[in-house]
Amino acid sequence: MKKGICYASSSALGSHRERMEIIKDAGFDGIEPGQFETRDEVAQVASLAQEIGLEIPSIMGGTHWQLPLSATDEQTRLQGIAGIQNALRQAAAMGADAVLVVPGVVSEEVSYDAAYEISQKSIHELLPLAEELGVMMCLENVWNKFLLSPLEMRDYIDSFASPLVQAYFDVGNILLYGYPEQWVAILGERIKKVHIKDFNVSTRQFVGLLQGDVDYPKVMQALRSVGYDGYITAELKTYPQFARQFIYDTAAQMAAIIGS
Repeated sequence: MKKGICYASSSALGSHRERMEIIKDAGFDGIEPGQFETRDEVAQVASLAQEIGLEIPSIMGGTHWQLPLSATDEQTRLQGIAGIQNALRQAAAMGADAVLVVPGVVSEEVSYDAAYEISQKSIHELLPLAEELGVMMCLENVWNKFLLSPLEMRDYIDSFASPLVQAYFDVGNILLYGYPEQWVAILGERIKKVHIKDFNVSTRQFVGLLQGDVDYPKVMQALRSVGYDGYITAELKTYPQFARQFIYDTAAQMAAIIGS
């Protein structure tokens, strides 16, 4: 498995070159950026990553919370689709094969069944561009009050019958309402990307790696048992001080996790 880190975690370290050189020196294989404002910055980051020897296996879609694909307001839904289309194009331009997508958000205004039906419609409308570009939409389990069971998430993904709709499994997010190893076993080969963070169940707070309740040896065993051999990407807040040290500490912690 390869070690990745969300690029935003390095934002305090200077220029793109300075950030990537530190990430590479710490032992990471790749970075996961969010969406950029301009095509020039997309090209710059992609070029620097290639020069420095970092892969860009995926990017984070950046519009799916404020412009949900499950929105009952049609204008909002269409804007959300446009946002993910932009993310798909940026991923293709950067050589990434996946975009992290939040499929829908349940709220007081948007019921669970409406979110299910509308988000399916939106993802179906996004599939032609995903197919054209060869970029997967990897749906992540997040605190969106939606797809709260691994069986439901499995069946939701399967409903699209497309290799370009898959799972982005977040290990730490699950602990609030489940067990990551069980989700891994059920989602199986649908898992194409993995986020790690740690979570304290008693306080219901995210904490640093190896400081919470994630049983990482169990998680790694489950991932290997379903044949997962892709990126494990850290999605963490940096230290309030010594941001450079955070990168090195995270790389060391991930090496221990992957080796468990």
